[in-house]
Amino acid sequence: MLPDSVRDHAIAAAVADFDAGAVTAGKYDRGELTLEIAPGKIVSVCGFLKFDRKFVRLSTVTAVDRYPTEPRFEVVYHLHSVEENQRVRLKCRLPGVDPVIESVSSVWRGANWYEREVFDLFGICFEHHPDLRRIMMPEGWEGHPLRKDYPITGSRV
Repeated sequence: MLPDSVRDHAIAAAVADFDAGAVTAGKYDRGELTLEIAPGKIVSVCGFLKFDRKFVRLSTVTAVDRYPTEPRFEVVYHLHSVEENQRVRLKCRLPGVDPVIESVSSVWRGANWYEREVFDLFGICFEHHPDLRRIMMPEGWEGHPLRKDYPITGSRV
C-alpha cells in the first residue's frame, strides 16, 4: 500500500499502479524517493522501472544489518534514469534466519557482482543468480564479516 507521504510522487504512483501490493512503505526526504518493496515483487518492480520508466542504470546493490531487530536485513537498490535524470532507492526487508531474495541479474546483468558482494559480506542468498560465490573473501572463509554479530577476534580460516 502506497503511503500518503509519497502518493503524489510520479514514480511511486507508477509503481503502485503497476502492482498495488508491491510497495509496503516509502518516503520522500531531502529530494530522494525511497520505496520499500515486498521481497517477492522485487524482480517485477525492477523490470517495470527499467523497461517502462527508463531506469536503465543500476547504481548499487548493498545491504544493511539491523541486528538485533527483525526483519534483520535490508537489501538496498539504487536506480538511475539517465534520460529523465531521476533516481529512486528500493529497499527489501529480509529475516535474519535464511535471508533469501531473488536476483535482479535477469534485469540488469551488472547486478551479478553487486549481489555476489552482498552474499559474501552479509550472507544474503540471491535465488537464480548465475554464479553466486564469494567475491571478496577467500573461498574457505567462515562467516560473513559485515554482519553485526560477526566475531571480531579469533581465527576465521
